[in-house]
Amino acid sequence: MDGKIKIKGLNAAYGQNQVLFDINLEIGKGMFGLLGRNGAGKSTLMKTLVTLLPIKNGEVEICNIPISRQREIRSMVGYLPQDFNMYPNMSVEESLEYLGVLSEIKSSEIKYLTNKVLELVNLWQDRKVKVKALSGGMKRRLGIAQAIIHEPKVLIVDEPTAGLDPEERIRFRNLLADLAQDKIVILSTHIVGDIESTCNHLAVLNHGKIIFNGEVSQLIAGAKGYTYKVQIPKNRFHEYRNRYVLTAQQDLGEYIDIKLLSKGKVEEGFVPCEPNIEDGYLNLLYDVGGVK
Repeated sequence: MDGKIKIKGLNAAYGQNQVLFDINLEIGKGMFGLLGRNGAGKSTLMKTLVTLLPIKNGEVEICNIPISRQREIRSMVGYLPQDFNMYPNMSVEESLEYLGVLSEIKSSEIKYLTNKVLELVNLWQDRKVKVKALSGGMKRRLGIAQAIIHEPKVLIVDEPTAGLDPEERIRFRNLLADLAQDKIVILSTHIVGDIESTCNHLAVLNHGKIIFNGEVSQLIAGAKGYTYKVQIPKNRFHEYRNRYVLTAQQDLGEYIDIKLLSKGKVEEGFVPCEPNIEDGYLNLLYDVGGVK
């Protein structure tokens, strides 16, 4: 696939409330992670890319098409929003065929494409089940099916694994990774593990601004030399939580194993350890004043 998503100087607002500030990104084929806490501006950026929100100023191109050419953009972009709903009383198959009509897919191709995407998302055997009877994970997979039925070049998914059990989350991440072989796939999430498992490149949004744009390994490297493990009595936990950024903990009864970030004096019992993506992410937020 030719083309990239190019974002230059993008600002976006809801009324008088500016939400995105001078966003600059270039995203190519494969899986790209957009990480940030709830309220960081991720959904606003996603909605801007799929033309649901106007830009205040700046430039956005998707596969060499400016965002102002809304009809062309929508024909090449698939979108799974955070709050995804389908027609509850329709069957899985009926809902996709109906969406195919709305997407102006040729009537001669709708049945073929419906079957194709149902096989791809592993819902073929459930095609006659009503949407309201699907589990949360199955509904998310149906959401992917509706997003790709028109064979888009770009797939944008917003918080797709929130609320899923671990098995369904892994299945969903694997599906996205497969789709990213020949598409641009943007995964927007606040769940750090989703990024670590699927993406090589990511950007981190904080209060509407990009505070990191690079490889996952670079984000992790930022916490190297500042990450430690220590075992403490349980009655000292609140003391440590107030003094340090804790990134993991394990209750051992009277004691707690904790993993933390420290950029000051190393205390007795601190054991240096290799950071992971969560350590790198929290270290980044700490550096910009986003962790208290």
